[in-house]
Amino acid sequence: MNIGETLLKLWNESGFNAIISGFLADGGWKSLVMIAIACVMFYLGIVKKFEPLLMVGLAAGCLLTNLPGANLYHSELWTAFMAGEIGFGDILHDGGLLDIFYIGVKTGVYPCLIFLGVGAMTDFGPLLSNPKSLLLGAAAQMGVFLAFFGATLLGFTGPEAASIGIIGGADGPTAILTTSRLAPQLLGPIAIAAYTYMALIPLIQPPFMKLLTTKKERAIKMEQTRTVSKTEKIVFPIVVTIFVVLLLPDTAALIGCLMLGNLLKECGVTDRLSDTAQNALMNIVTILLSLSVGATMVAENFLALETFYIIVLGVVAFILSTVGGLLVGKLMCWLSGGKINPLIGAAGVSAVPMAARVANTEGQKANPANFLLMHAMGPNVAGVIGSAIAAGFLLKVFGA
Repeated sequence: MNIGETLLKLWNESGFNAIISGFLADGGWKSLVMIAIACVMFYLGIVKKFEPLLMVGLAAGCLLTNLPGANLYHSELWTAFMAGEIGFGDILHDGGLLDIFYIGVKTGVYPCLIFLGVGAMTDFGPLLSNPKSLLLGAAAQMGVFLAFFGATLLGFTGPEAASIGIIGGADGPTAILTTSRLAPQLLGPIAIAAYTYMALIPLIQPPFMKLLTTKKERAIKMEQTRTVSKTEKIVFPIVVTIFVVLLLPDTAALIGCLMLGNLLKECGVTDRLSDTAQNALMNIVTILLSLSVGATMVAENFLALETFYIIVLGVVAFILSTVGGLLVGKLMCWLSGGKINPLIGAAGVSAVPMAARVANTEGQKANPANFLLMHAMGPNVAGVIGSAIAAGFLLKVFGA
């Protein structure tokens, strides 16, 4: 083979040729659009710092899966897998690197390990000192179910609508686990919507906080909560695991890992394991999870009208969850004779600790001497439990 033939072969097998030759006939332009979208995601993660630990990996996965000829992710293999035509063995044999990584998403391993790390970083003390916070965490799941009904009206199937609705829980791993089980073809846009809106909570929530509460309500100073004993903190994750899993067995993986992580933190005899869950394990799984989910953003699935609907429904779900928490917060404020600041209801979404910080910031704008952070952390961590329970319910109803 002479030099000319070698160069011609290199050109024919290159991704540049694949894009140019198939620009019109085979939709090569879609690959260019997805590459541009990946670059925008890099910008959002690196420059704008929108959930950078996830966004950079999502962008890398999106970029790698849409570079022609890379063959790192094969959506057709997963379509055949979902149809029962092939198994994991075939994926390992015929798949690319990102196909192999994606097995951890499909089996639910990555989201559960993320929850293990979240549990190890979570202090349930504020919730235990004020159990009424559970009501606010439950109320903030309103957006999940209202967005679900909205999605069905737009023509999505039950499992697809359930996956879209869970965006309102403001919990990325829960959204990924639910979608990977119920509607894996929508995983890319749902993950992007979930993590982007979580990063935008400081912009999304304040207008509705001001709309639904008065300055007098926002200025309410709450009394210091009681000190929670070590025994309570150790017993709590065990009791919650038993009760919730018996009530909704489909929540066992998420709730079990969340509470195990918290028990490792609180029991006092597994500090090394708690440290690993919070740091090394969390970081490794975050890389694998973000790359895998980003890889599902293939042009054929992502560049569709459904993606636009998901983006819109996602922000609606976030807003409705915020509104639900605020409305119940106002009710509790009235029932308590003005002792509960309704702003903490907005922290019922499970974006820990960002939602609690936003509630604290808005409270201080109304009253500079107002410190709501620890009070808001109660509903905030209750929202983590609430989103997992909501996901378990939807998996129970729509799961195979």
